[in-house]
Amino acid sequence: MGKKVLFLLFIMFLLCLETPVYAAEDMMEITKAAGYTDALAENKPKASIVVDGANGQILWEENAEMVREPASISKMMTVFLVFDAIKERQFDLDTKIKATETDQAISQLYAISNNNIVAGVEYPVRELLKMVVVPSSNVATVMLANAVSENDAGVFIKQMNEKAQTIGMKNTVFYNCSGASAASFEGLYNPAGFDPNGSNTSTARDLATMVFHLINEHPEVLDFTNQPKVTAMAGTPYEETFETYNYSLPGAKYGFEGVDGMKTGSGPSSAFNYIATAKRGDTRVIEVILGVGDWSDQDGEYYRHPFGNALLKKVFDEYEHRLLLAKGTHTIEGKSIQLTDDLYGVVKKNEEPKLAIQANQVVLANQKEQLTADMPKIALKYNERVSKEKHLPHTNKQLLLDQAKGYLLPMVLLALGLLLLFLPAKRRVVGRTRSSAYRKSTLIFRVIGFTCIFASLILLMRELF
Repeated sequence: MGKKVLFLLFIMFLLCLETPVYAAEDMMEITKAAGYTDALAENKPKASIVVDGANGQILWEENAEMVREPASISKMMTVFLVFDAIKERQFDLDTKIKATETDQAISQLYAISNNNIVAGVEYPVRELLKMVVVPSSNVATVMLANAVSENDAGVFIKQMNEKAQTIGMKNTVFYNCSGASAASFEGLYNPAGFDPNGSNTSTARDLATMVFHLINEHPEVLDFTNQPKVTAMAGTPYEETFETYNYSLPGAKYGFEGVDGMKTGSGPSSAFNYIATAKRGDTRVIEVILGVGDWSDQDGEYYRHPFGNALLKKVFDEYEHRLLLAKGTHTIEGKSIQLTDDLYGVVKKNEEPKLAIQANQVVLANQKEQLTADMPKIALKYNERVSKEKHLPHTNKQLLLDQAKGYLLPMVLLALGLLLLFLPAKRRVVGRTRSSAYRKSTLIFRVIGFTCIFASLILLMRELF
């Protein structure tokens, strides 16, 4: 009894020594190891997550379920619904939206991020998207939301929340389309049925889920987020050039190789946040950084990027998208299977993939936890490789009958061959006179006989082996 108690205590001790799967290292150590030695602990993100962009595996997380205000990152859900509307042919990128007097008035609210909009001017959807994702224009966001909802702000917020629930954002609530409270629009924007002072709330995990679906369903969104500087309404009297706040884009202050999006957001109660998407080779990752620094220090817009870049470096150093199982014949868990395609997935560089059979698929058994249960698994359908024994009947009677069918043709050919060989010999025994024609026919019979015997032997060997 004493030995059992000691054994249980030893197991419990080992379990206590286990470290979390993801955030096993300290964020500050990771950041300084990446070369950002000026990063200060007081500016450390309150929450963060990095995921595989192909399957939603969580490759790093720290406080990813903490509810925070995403601020202007909220605009990416509006962008999501705009691309949904384009896909549904409600309008297209070249559709022009005429600015109203209200739109112009919103553009002149300098307490929230904006750009110049002139009443009566027609702005193509693609130009408004540039204004949303780069200078984070609130008026452009409202104009696009109104285009989707036919000028019903309340309906649009309902659509945002419905979309969030549909894709698995369980801890997200939207009160407005842009991240700025409706009250901050000074009566110019009023979503019916929603608290005008309400702040959008979400989590790092939920925001990563949103971006995962956005870039997989609408990869063209990256065409709007991958440039450090953009010009909207080029060649018109309303032309404006904007520089990105996403300083991790190549060419910007903290440019990081592979980054091609996505959005920043900040505010008094949210501090500084951003989402980055990056791709190197075939490996794409999505990163969310929330709650960097303090709103009172506006340099926080720079502080967030060293932390984010350090996590990106860590993940790209440790993980890779690679071939897990080549197409062809394999034996998995004692079962012989045939793959018609190669199986790829993101795994640790030094980790041996463990493969298993589940529901007629070969799957990566040691893949990481995914953002939501409905994310695509690292799996591939297979064809079962069936041996001859699979086709053999279960009863002895049927087994003998089936074997007899296989031997029937070889035996017939053998009998025919022997008959043709010995038939001329019989004629010779009775002493009949052989003519030239008789000798010729005998030779033909023997050639055909030998051919039949040879063919029967080949068929018998094929049947046996």
